[in-house]
Amino acid sequence: MFKFFLLFILVFSLEIKAKTFINCSEANPTTFNPQLVNDAPTLNASSITLYSRLLRFELGTTKLVPALAESYQVSKDGLTYTFNLRKGVKFHSTSYFKPTRDFNAEDVLFSINRQRLKDHPYYMVGGGIYPPYQGNIKDNIKSVEAVNPYQVKIVLNEVQAPFIGYMAGQFMSILSAEYADKLLKENKKEEIDSKPIGTGPFVFQSFAKDSAVKFTAFENYWDKKSYKGNPNNKIDRLIFAITPDQGVRYQKLKTGECHFVTLPSLSDLDDMRKNPKVQVIGQEGINLGYLGMNVTKKPFDNINVRKAIHHALNRKSYLDAIYFGTGIMAKNPLPPTVWGYDESTKDYDYNVELAKSYMKKAGLENGFETEMWTLPVARPYNPDGKKMGELMQADLLKIGIKVNLVSLEWQTFLKKSRTGEQSLIQFGWTGNADPDTFLNDLLSCASVESGNNTARWCNKEFNDLIVKARQTVDQKKRIELYKKAQKVFKREVPWVTLAHSKVFRAMSTNVKNFKIDPFGYDYFDQVEMQ
Repeated sequence: MFKFFLLFILVFSLEIKAKTFINCSEANPTTFNPQLVNDAPTLNASSITLYSRLLRFELGTTKLVPALAESYQVSKDGLTYTFNLRKGVKFHSTSYFKPTRDFNAEDVLFSINRQRLKDHPYYMVGGGIYPPYQGNIKDNIKSVEAVNPYQVKIVLNEVQAPFIGYMAGQFMSILSAEYADKLLKENKKEEIDSKPIGTGPFVFQSFAKDSAVKFTAFENYWDKKSYKGNPNNKIDRLIFAITPDQGVRYQKLKTGECHFVTLPSLSDLDDMRKNPKVQVIGQEGINLGYLGMNVTKKPFDNINVRKAIHHALNRKSYLDAIYFGTGIMAKNPLPPTVWGYDESTKDYDYNVELAKSYMKKAGLENGFETEMWTLPVARPYNPDGKKMGELMQADLLKIGIKVNLVSLEWQTFLKKSRTGEQSLIQFGWTGNADPDTFLNDLLSCASVESGNNTARWCNKEFNDLIVKARQTVDQKKRIELYKKAQKVFKREVPWVTLAHSKVFRAMSTNVKNFKIDPFGYDYFDQVEMQ
């Protein structure tokens, strides 16, 4: 009895010392495979938490650094990339999988070829749609070869200047080939996307939709050396508490039910800053919010209608009412912090009479009725989709366009937006420091196929320019081409460019060492709780 009592005290003591960190997340993850998606709530709960990539961006910066690849070489012709892999990297061990080997070249080949080869046994798992891969790389990888167990060679068909950055992209997360083989033999292939195995800082435990995702810290995480803090303060358990409502997220933060709030309501920031138990941090985001007009649907195939809509929207009023002084008006499909931004672009001003004249040119002076899909969750590039929709609705009515606002559940919104069902749609993007991650990812002809191009706009002149830019490593030439592409975009106006905004995170004052990621994700492996 006494021994049992001592054991109980020991277990209870360990339980108290274990540090649980609760993140009030804004939406359910749609999958646990980052190859299939682009949305931040899913990537935060999958690639950032569970997986690693060959390369990564140094936390809090846009600097590319080694990860699962310790180094790499590029051939003189720019077509061959050779990656030297890190040894001794462990995969997660869970109740549903126990690895028998470390990470090696087989895992890299599996992770790339699943997205690349249509006859791969896992290609059709999840539907055979890989938006980031198909939108960025598509058919440009000629071959992927394991030179030896710790060296991989990737050969391209043509030079692709942004290619090395893709190796740090979330869609290039490395999955376990051994786990895939096990599931294949058991006829359970679909579980690879719902019961994940990675090499990242946390191990998947469970997911309850609309409730929580639970993780534990990975004891054998390969990158422990980068952690410089106090091990007694490191978090042991990580929970994503699914809390779509921004006001509720703040209430949970104030009461201690959550330690961290993704995308706090901008209207709450002043109150948060006055609260002695809350800290707020923020910085400029590499993002863009826009209203997409589906050019494959009438009347949005008419450029005069698109121009009329742009002139009719009072975007400055949206900055005041929705961004609370934390955003700037967007005139290009690139943020001004990204190289290649065209300062000389002439924007569409707010001019109701001019908008009406364009409606008359389109033969629609009596207006028409349409739908607008509003963002159902707060995003850094659009903090309040519903309110913005109401403002846009009122503005467009002034030129005879009657807009019915549609609000879909987040996963449904993302899925349907890829199929082109929308007419008008609020959306946005957070990219990285390369213009390609905006112009190609969102507006290329390939991105229509991948589903990222919500305007379904495939313009040969624009596409030729951005393809040519990707095929040269001379940055000056790339800038010249990207500026020309931006002029084509503005002339053809497939979007109304809305805003670029600052990004904010709120957390308890006992949370230390969190750094804002410029690309909009949340990394918790360095976080401490004091």
